[in-house]
This record gives sequence, structure tokens and C-alpha cells, in this order.
Amino acid sequence: MAVTLDIFNQDAFGTTELTDYINRQPFIPTFLKDMGLFEQTPVRTTTIWVEVKDGAIALIPTSKRGTPIFQNEKQKRSAVPLETLRLAKADRVTADELQNIRAEGKAEETKEVQLEISDRLETINGDMDLTTENLMLGAVQGILVDADGSTVITSFYDTFGITQATEINFDLLNASPAKGALKTACRGVVRAMQKAGKGAFTPSTEIVGLCGDNFFDAFVAHVEVEGNSNAHADAMRLGEEFKAYGAVRFGNITWVNYRGTDDGSTVSIGTDSVKFFPKGARGVFKLAQAPAETFDYVNTRGLPRYARIIPDKDRNEYADVEVMSYPLPYCTRPEMLLRGRKA
Repeated sequence: MAVTLDIFNQDAFGTTELTDYINRQPFIPTFLKDMGLFEQTPVRTTTIWVEVKDGAIALIPTSKRGTPIFQNEKQKRSAVPLETLRLAKADRVTADELQNIRAEGKAEETKEVQLEISDRLETINGDMDLTTENLMLGAVQGILVDADGSTVITSFYDTFGITQATEINFDLLNASPAKGALKTACRGVVRAMQKAGKGAFTPSTEIVGLCGDNFFDAFVAHVEVEGNSNAHADAMRLGEEFKAYGAVRFGNITWVNYRGTDDGSTVSIGTDSVKFFPKGARGVFKLAQAPAETFDYVNTRGLPRYARIIPDKDRNEYADVEVMSYPLPYCTRPEMLLRGRKA
């Protein structure tokens, strides 16, 4: 019977072993993580620096033979710092909770406690996955927002001195829209993103629009989409056929009915909204991972998550199972991010 927390002094419950365990666990699938949108960039420091270059193109004036050659202007460069974030959560395991774990030998007792700890880790891991998805969702909109849904952690528009693009009105509730109006609006999105992306937008770059429920329903019901055989063919090929939380290709944009949390607010983009971002654009989205704040990991390359157990050394009555992560999903080209509304 487990009546003491001395068991946590065994190697099986060491920081390194627990960290290896939690990083081997399969995470709960999340849309943005599964897209492979963010380039993983482990770092050894808590601050990263992003270089900004104001590149420009210009016409070359003609000149007479033998005259001085026109000198190219040097690109202006600067660097801005970005601080990685700290996500941490703990679950307390008390001696009383382990009191009734019965086993024949110490090895079996250790195994039972390990199962209890793994259950606690998986629960916290799920919360970490949800939080990471929320941060990634913020990055594809250019603004990271904290768990309360209102506190701005970082605005990449402010960081890089970029003015956020005006929201596009797609006028989806218009019963008699002008012929080709929706396709014209789509071309506007494509042109604006390509111009803003400059060298980051490549021939293989895809534009994705994450749609709220009401926006998606109104979009697929629009006369131009309903009557478009290619849109239907793409939807059927994907096994979607305009279903809830499905996707459709129209106007050179992939429109996705994004499913956030079921409460429609904890992780969401707004039911009447659409958010556009580039997929497969060079260096636009990155995910920095900083090392943990312990001596064990000083100046090491950051891991996705860390886990440890902190016993009660005074009374030996409990132990805290802790999981930490030090990420920063960020967007280096917020000028490429666009947004729209239903009407």
C-alpha cells in the first residue's frame, strides 16, 4: 500500500524521465498544428530577435555611356526582440489519494503510481494543446491574446510597425448580388496578399480562409458558390460536400469552416468572420521553443514541453505534477494577414 511519497525519489519520477515521457505522448489533434504551418525553431534563450528589411524595387534610369553608374540604395535593416511565453500548470497528488493503491510488491506499487501520474500529465497536456492552438490562431491573425480572451499578449502589427488591413465586407446576405461580385472580392484577397508577401509568396503558396459558422453557411449558400461545379467537385473530392466543419475551394482560396471550442468563445474566430493567411509562404510563421527555467536545461535547445514532480518536503503529504512550456508562435509578415466579415 502506498503510504509514503518517498516513491517520488525514484528515477522513474525524475525531471528528465517525465519530460521525455510527455514529449513522446501523442497530442490531441489540432487544426493549425496538424497543418504544419509553423516552422519549429528551438532556441537557447528566452528572447529572440527578428530582422526586418525594408526591401524595395525601382526602375533604373537610362544614362549616357561613360557617365557614372547609378548606385543602388542600401536596404535598411533593423531587428526587433520578441519574448517567448511561459505556460505552466500543476496538479496536486495527495498521499490520501494514493492511500488505497494496493500492490503485492514495490515494483507493482510504483507502476500503479506511474499510471496515476500519467493520467494527470495527459489531462494537463490536453489543456496545453488547447492553449497552443489558441496562440497559433492568434498568430495567423497577427495578435496573440491571453486565456481571458481580451488581454493582448503581443500585436505583431505594433511590433513591426504595420497597419492592420481594413476588414473586407463580402456582402453575403445580398439577395441580388452583382454578377461575379464574390469572385471579384476573392481576386482582391489574392492580389492584396501577393503584393504584401513580396518574396515570401511563392507559386506553391496557398491562401486559407478560416470561416466562422455563420460566415461559412452564408458563403456556401451564395449563388456563385452553389452554382460553381468546380467548388462542388473539390468539396466532394475532399469528402466534404459543404458539410459542417468542412472545406471548399473557390476563387483560388481554400475556405475552411473552423471548429473551435464548443462554447464558441474560448477558442474561436467569430461566427460571422473569416481570417485569411498564407500556407506554404517562406518564413512567415514560426514557433520558437525556449528552454525551461531550471538548472537542468540552462542554455539548452528548447523542448515542446517539460514535466516534473515537486514533493512536499515539509510534511510529505502531497506532490505537485507540473508541466511547463515556453513557446512563441509568431508571424514575421503580418501585412499578409487579411480578414473579412459576412455583411
